[in-house]
Amino acid sequence: MSKKKVAILSAALVAVAGIGLAAATFKGRDDTILRVANQKGQVKAMMLASGALKGAPYTVEWSEFPAAQPLLEAVGGGAADLGLAADGPFIFAYQSGSPVKAIAVQAPVNQAPEALAILVKNASPVKSAQDLVGKSIATTRGSIGHHLLLQALERAHIPADKVRVTFLPPGDAKAAFDSGAIDAWAIWTPYTNVAIKEGARTVVDAKDYGLPLYIDIAHADSIAPKRAMLADFLKREASAVAWARAHPDEFAQVLAKEAGLPLDIARASFDRNNRVSRPIDGNIIAHEQAITARFRNAGLTDGEHDVKAAFDTSFGK
Repeated sequence: MSKKKVAILSAALVAVAGIGLAAATFKGRDDTILRVANQKGQVKAMMLASGALKGAPYTVEWSEFPAAQPLLEAVGGGAADLGLAADGPFIFAYQSGSPVKAIAVQAPVNQAPEALAILVKNASPVKSAQDLVGKSIATTRGSIGHHLLLQALERAHIPADKVRVTFLPPGDAKAAFDSGAIDAWAIWTPYTNVAIKEGARTVVDAKDYGLPLYIDIAHADSIAPKRAMLADFLKREASAVAWARAHPDEFAQVLAKEAGLPLDIARASFDRNNRVSRPIDGNIIAHEQAITARFRNAGLTDGEHDVKAAFDTSFGK
């Protein structure tokens, strides 16, 4: 696979439980356009493949991003009303002062291997998290890969400053990994699938730590004027994912074309990111508070913003 193709892959696939479509009445210009930020191969691909947006009484304006960080910058900056990202990047953005709110949560169906991992070359002497001391590790700042690295170091009782972290976007990190410029790479599917197919192996697998939650994230100022649209979109999104879960082979073909992936990688990527919706409850809040603590302990955020206030639970009622 070429570097160019790999650089445009998505970080993860979206999945939630199926919910029936809802009708709503929308009035005024603010209720005619919903601006949705999309990671390549994620929500947009499912919505279009399933036809879930047919009959929507508003227009969706899509914007495309290669990873969660720029997507969250778009939502937080007001360039988009809504976007889907993992909880690590969401908490990192929220604790940095971004005006974003979580309005829905999705969780993995099972702890699938290799969906999120720290990888090394097959010939590397690194066999465990303990062996990462003094090594150079690439990841994206505030990403799920970055959070997994912090989890692994915490469990192994290794201070975060005992490894050399290089912050790179996924495409650049893959190039550095392939060239041997870094010792390890903390990354997610489908990059994990591609790298393992090309000879990498897993040192730390998120199945042993708990895969991340995925969150529909809205700009705080979009919630009131676009509430009806946002609620309708979430239900259509759920319908799209239910369709994808019922037609995984058909969706894998769409995903392969959308993201420039080989069909087997697209199929594996979907299998490792099968998710269902979760209510926003105390367990969710506690999970996100733990992420905040890890970022704070690593000196990445001050962690002063109330995590509970990051969640708008009204869309689940």
